[in-house]
Amino acid sequence: MNKPQDARQYAPATQRNREPILEILTQVLPTDGSVLEIASGTGEHAVYFAPRLSPRQWIPSDPNPLHCASIAAWSKHLPSENLQPPLEIDVRQPVWIVEKEALFATSPLTAIVNINMIHISPWTACLGLMAGASRILSSGGILYLYGPFKRDGKHTAPSNAAFDESLRAQNPEWGVRNLEDVVTAASRDNLSLVNVYQMPANNLSVVFKKSC
Repeated sequence: MNKPQDARQYAPATQRNREPILEILTQVLPTDGSVLEIASGTGEHAVYFAPRLSPRQWIPSDPNPLHCASIAAWSKHLPSENLQPPLEIDVRQPVWIVEKEALFATSPLTAIVNINMIHISPWTACLGLMAGASRILSSGGILYLYGPFKRDGKHTAPSNAAFDESLRAQNPEWGVRNLEDVVTAASRDNLSLVNVYQMPANNLSVVFKKSC
């Protein structure tokens, strides 16, 4: 069947990982407030998670205007009252657009969700994500990461090693990150590791909490 000719983009991995991710999110996210999704990509996660995690407000974002258009198109196709319009956010910027707007006046930012970004971006993006989370999360807020990681400098599966090699071939600044390096970077920005969950396809869910 032909897909509709609109701005919607499709990521096959979303269909595979959204249920396992949702299961963890329902366990670790605060019960209220706003959730900022960083690097929302196509927007398929946003339209799936938002209605299932209500009454939390879901705020998608992406630095790519084409992705923001896809998020908006998906939001129109599958609307949800608690799904906000997408924001253009580049985590490497010292101040994010969300910090310039009064989005959290009535609904504090209690969580940031980031799926499959830090390995398909320079290390500076991971550092920028940590710095931004430290700036704008409310006290006790959650930062959730999902994706492949190395542990103690070693890949957890041959498929992750091959994936890492293909990423670095595309861009030497990309690559599967060492979990311990990510935890160290987070700790510098007042974010403490809470838990690590083993996920399907050799991925991890990594949960941090902003210290009071």
